[in-house]
Amino acid sequence: MNGHVKNMHFQQLMETATTLLSLLLLMAVDSTKTVAAGRNQQCGNALQQTLKLTRLVQKESVDLIKTYKASQGEMSELLCKVSISNIPDPTISGLEPSERILSIYTQLQAFFPHFRRVYEQQTDLQLPTSPLLSELTGVRARSRDLAAVVNNFYQRFFPNLPVPEPAGGPTTLPPSQNVFQQKVYGCVVLKTYREFLSNVSRELKNLKSKVCRKKQRRNKLF
Repeated sequence: MNGHVKNMHFQQLMETATTLLSLLLLMAVDSTKTVAAGRNQQCGNALQQTLKLTRLVQKESVDLIKTYKASQGEMSELLCKVSISNIPDPTISGLEPSERILSIYTQLQAFFPHFRRVYEQQTDLQLPTSPLLSELTGVRARSRDLAAVVNNFYQRFFPNLPVPEPAGGPTTLPPSQNVFQQKVYGCVVLKTYREFLSNVSRELKNLKSKVCRKKQRRNKLF
């Protein structure tokens, strides 16, 4: 009789333990889903803020081109049509979303030395009160903010993929130029940057569905 009672108690304990284990597993699965949903929302919000800032800089770059042309005097419409080398590529490279986000960041970095050179040249060509100089300063500052935001997103959502060191040494800038060459160079740099920002805007819209939802699907697998 005592043995029978002990068996019943043991069976009840096993059933209780099994039930408790099942509840814990369900709670763990629900917690994982909640974390995944929250992380997916954070990813979407971060990309949306990055896209918002990109569009702002893109709008400012369009206005900057207009101001630039207006301040260059005669034949200003022809300046941007000249082809020159050693300007950053406006296209975004990479197959994986992480590679394409990294490409955005590295391309932004590549434009900064050219912005500095254009600003230095235009400082010599324009009056100190020229609106072009203030607009150049604004776009340069906002672009650095954009690079910081993109870098932060990359490191936050791709923590196992560190940002590589820049390859190929310092950016190649043009040698000494005459006034006309300086005007051409500045216009081409700004036009190419405007095109690059347009590509970035389209890319970020596409990446939102690829990066954030993809990360959610990966979480579900675990």
